[in-house]
Amino acid sequence: MPDTDRLMTIREMCDAYEVTPRTLRFYEAKELLAPHREGQKRLFTRRDRARLTLILRGKRFGFSLEEIRQLLELYNMGDQQQTQLARTFAIAQERLADMERQRDELTAAISDLSEQIAEVAKTLANMSEGKNAAE
Repeated sequence: MPDTDRLMTIREMCDAYEVTPRTLRFYEAKELLAPHREGQKRLFTRRDRARLTLILRGKRFGFSLEEIRQLLELYNMGDQQQTQLARTFAIAQERLADMERQRDELTAAISDLSEQIAEVAKTLANMSEGKNAAE
C-alpha cells in the first residue's frame, strides 16, 4: 500500500498526474495548491494531491478556475462538506445542462454538414457524368 502521508516532489506530481511543472506553479500562484517549501523545493502533501485531483476533474468538466477555487474553499466550513457538496452539485447540474446543449448543437451541425457534403458529392458526380458524356 502506498504511503499516502508522504510528501511528493514536483517531478513526482508531474509524473503521477500527467501535468507540467508550469501547471503546478500556476495552480499554486492561483492559491489552489499550497505545497510546503524547503528552500526552492516544493513538497506536495496528500491534501495537495486530493486538491489537484479535484482541480483536474473540474477542468475536464469545464468548471472555471474561479468556480474550482470557490468550491475548494468551502471544504473547511465545518459542516462535513455539506455546503461544498451542495454547491458542487448545483454547478455540476448547470455544467451538465450546458454540455448537453452543446452536444445537441454539435449533433445538429454534424447532420447539416453531412447533408451538405452528400449534396456536393452528388452534384460533383452529376457534373462528372455530364463531362464524360460530352467527350
